[in-house]
Amino acid sequence: MRSGALLLLPLLLARPAALLAQPAPPTGEESFARGVQLHQAGDILGAIEAYRDALEKEPRRVDARSNLGAAYVRLGRYEDAVREYRRALEVEPEQAAVRFNLALALYKTGLVAEAAQELEHALARDATNKAALLLLADCQLQMGNEARVIALLESHEADLGQDRLYSYLMGTALLRRNELARGQVFIDRLFKDGDTAPARVLMAVAHLRRDDARSALVDLQRAAELDPKLATVHSLQGRALMEVGQRTEALEAFRREFALNPNDFNANLYLGLLLKDDGVLDEAGDHLRRANRLRPDDPRVLYGLGGLHLAAGRVQEAEKALQAVVAAVPDYAKAHVLLATAYYRLKKKDLGDQEQAVVARLLQEQQGREAGASETLGPAYKGEAVRDPGAAKDGKEKKKPDSGGGPR
Repeated sequence: MRSGALLLLPLLLARPAALLAQPAPPTGEESFARGVQLHQAGDILGAIEAYRDALEKEPRRVDARSNLGAAYVRLGRYEDAVREYRRALEVEPEQAAVRFNLALALYKTGLVAEAAQELEHALARDATNKAALLLLADCQLQMGNEARVIALLESHEADLGQDRLYSYLMGTALLRRNELARGQVFIDRLFKDGDTAPARVLMAVAHLRRDDARSALVDLQRAAELDPKLATVHSLQGRALMEVGQRTEALEAFRREFALNPNDFNANLYLGLLLKDDGVLDEAGDHLRRANRLRPDDPRVLYGLGGLHLAAGRVQEAEKALQAVVAAVPDYAKAHVLLATAYYRLKKKDLGDQEQAVVARLLQEQQGREAGASETLGPAYKGEAVRDPGAAKDGKEKKKPDSGGGPR
């Protein structure tokens, strides 16, 4: 018994020595260095774990927080990246590089307006950041602020004049503003590199501004052949197809654009409007809400949301959206019709009657003219009578259903 106890004693004494021999946990600096090593080696999950460990030890470490955001971007986890970049800026608000990375992450989540705000801040701190300038111009173009695009870029002709993205953004903004002569300069510049997809897209935009959708389709088909992944190609195809009454083909084109570029405004707008008319309300709502984030005050989006809310029974939300539409576009009869419907459902008969009277007046004024409101609001599908390839054998044309495409 006694000898057994003596044998155990060395083992008990040895345990503390073994514990003392274990390596110390890594410091924050060591974890950060490990994260950088794993990040560069492509082990993104390992890098994230190491950066998190560094931040547990040093929560205000901006380099680890920023790198953690970059690692999340590599995995496509943009919302997580946004969170980490914002936390880094809480510690050091003057970090222009972090703010630019935050803007990129916001852009990729579809929060283009927020991305633009961050880019403005980044440029205020570093006016030489040409990547931030071009991305800001792209954001403004997506939000429909063509004048702002031109104001941002035109003073940089000397240093950016040979940049193809610069020429594409400037040309698109000018053509959308019907400044066709100035826009043609940038079309010609892009064609100097040969028959390029961006040049074809600009040509198509010019055709659309002249209401020549068929010529636009020719250029867009060529652009898609040259670069099927170029942003806006399929969206513009969808718009041109709507203009010539090919609804099904337009829907497919908008789907192609959305798959490549989820932030495209027109793809989201028209997918929302068309799917709403097809009764696919959940998917329609997703697209219209995304379009609304891109351009919160666009009457076409608000019109689509108003119709969607009515169809889903959210009458008070419909009322609010449609009131905004008729305030922005007072002569758009369809919006007044829907608003009257909302008022009647809310038992506001007097207001409903007022809207009906407005509709009667507008229809009388529009007799003999094309239906729709201001041309400055852009094209919308109006349900033209077109020949359907699947029409009855008697040769009669079918009437395509009205997409409720909002004001023109």
